[in-house]
Amino acid sequence: MSKERLVVAVCGATGAVGREMLNTLEQREFPAAEVIPFASARSAGNKVPFMGGELTVRELTEESFRGVDIALFSAGGSTSEKFAPHAVQAGCVVVDNSSAWRMDERCPLVVPEVNAHALAAHNGIIANPNCSTIQMVVALKPLHDAARITRVVVSTYQAVSGTGQKAIDELEKQVRQMFNMQEPDVAVYPHRIAFNCLPQIDVFMDNDYTKEEMKMVLETVKIMEDPSVKVTATCVRVPVFYGHSESVNIETERKLSAKEARAILAQAPGVRVYDNPAQKMYPMPTDAAGEDDTFVGRIREDETIANGLNMWIVSDNIRKGAALNAVQIAEALVERDLLRVRDPQLFLR
Repeated sequence: MSKERLVVAVCGATGAVGREMLNTLEQREFPAAEVIPFASARSAGNKVPFMGGELTVRELTEESFRGVDIALFSAGGSTSEKFAPHAVQAGCVVVDNSSAWRMDERCPLVVPEVNAHALAAHNGIIANPNCSTIQMVVALKPLHDAARITRVVVSTYQAVSGTGQKAIDELEKQVRQMFNMQEPDVAVYPHRIAFNCLPQIDVFMDNDYTKEEMKMVLETVKIMEDPSVKVTATCVRVPVFYGHSESVNIETERKLSAKEARAILAQAPGVRVYDNPAQKMYPMPTDAAGEDDTFVGRIREDETIANGLNMWIVSDNIRKGAALNAVQIAEALVERDLLRVRDPQLFLR
């Protein structure tokens, strides 16, 4: 297939991630002859910016994918479950940003810097991992290759943009209300997010972990392709607009010094080491906002165990945690000549 003849669909194009997907396709000069934005019926007819002009949003239907080569989905799990199988039936390869297909054994879960090889076995739907998982495994994989990670303890500090535009608006509104001595309106989250931290992201499961925490546990193992890696997570929503931060503690089979870990990460694709405590240099969400790289700092040895390291990982959750990773998957599919559907009916059975 000629790279110059690709037709690309962006589903959920009016949302924060969908708009960033369009922006990323433009910035990275993705080889598309046509880009088509889709959204719900209520958004059809709206305009979204692209390539110095505007594109008219079309309504997403089961018939939308005729003639489309690749579709980037960021319209929620129920939408992906409904429409992605019809895209595959039409011969379109789907890169899905929701959680709908991540743990489906028919669908590879891919971070290109970590496991791009998994794309070769795709069946028409490739899952984009959870934003907090993506940035963590980008930093963990090179260390795992060097010394084999046996255990991961992660605590996240996740921006409200991970919930969507309504959460961004609510944080801004609550801050204004509190500065004006008003009782803040609470709608998106179970409690006020302004000047607060919520140790709950998504719903609680039977084991008292949240769904977000279990995503990190299960997705990390699938992406790293090593079920022996043990992961435990605590995920916290914080009053930051863009950029997830993570405190990560790892235990390795072979000892890694902090110096050796810095050297490994400095050479790792997609990683930027930002670590100089003497100069108060460490990654913050303000550093990562709008950036493609995953920033790693505060790298230091855990003195309570023989082979342990602590680190602080920060990334823009809308870019690398969603839109950029999806576009990178699309790029890898093109470069590896993998834009094909083996069984168009697979997900409709």
